[in-house]
Amino acid sequence: MKCILPTPLVRLVDDDNDFRESQKAFLTALGWQVEDWESPAAFLQDDDLQRPGCAVLDIRMPGMTGLDLQRRFVEAGSCLPVIFLTGYGDVATAVHTMKYGALDFLEKRGDPMVLAAAVERACKKSLAAAKAAAEAQSYQTAYDALTPRDREVFVLAAKGLSNKEAAEVLGIGAETVKMHKANAYAKLGVQSSLEAYQWLENLPTPQPKDVP
Repeated sequence: MKCILPTPLVRLVDDDNDFRESQKAFLTALGWQVEDWESPAAFLQDDDLQRPGCAVLDIRMPGMTGLDLQRRFVEAGSCLPVIFLTGYGDVATAVHTMKYGALDFLEKRGDPMVLAAAVERACKKSLAAAKAAAEAQSYQTAYDALTPRDREVFVLAAKGLSNKEAAEVLGIGAETVKMHKANAYAKLGVQSSLEAYQWLENLPTPQPKDVP
């Protein structure tokens, strides 16, 4: 199932206005869509963490730090890739950020092309994750749209049961099973028990237990 994803967004969060604006101009010139904030608090008020892309964070800011913001991402269940920028980098801090899922830990005044490469990696990773999640959800939506009986018959068909065997399990006639299977196959775009099994494997939740 094909899904249309939004353009990835690069988020810049840094209290250094001059640096933040220069990095925004640089990344925008490379073709990225970029938005910026001077504080984590302002970012949290505005941003949609579900949109793919990445966050480029200054690790040291007044009040809520970049590390604090990264923890908020984790608490919110967000998989948004994080790139940390710092002028005070050290191994211990870098290891700490990586434990929370940071993608990169870069020198703030380093080569801008290193940042550009990190942003590209982060956005590709985010888009891939968003695509997988959207496709899984589209399968779930289609499955949920089936009638309860269609789902029961579809699951049994995916397990390789014949119409007669499914009818015995469900306590209904074989012709009724045949009708529900045809409905489910048509709605979900499958043509065989094997395809039905493979289709169910795409659901984001474990294989449904719609069979008595």
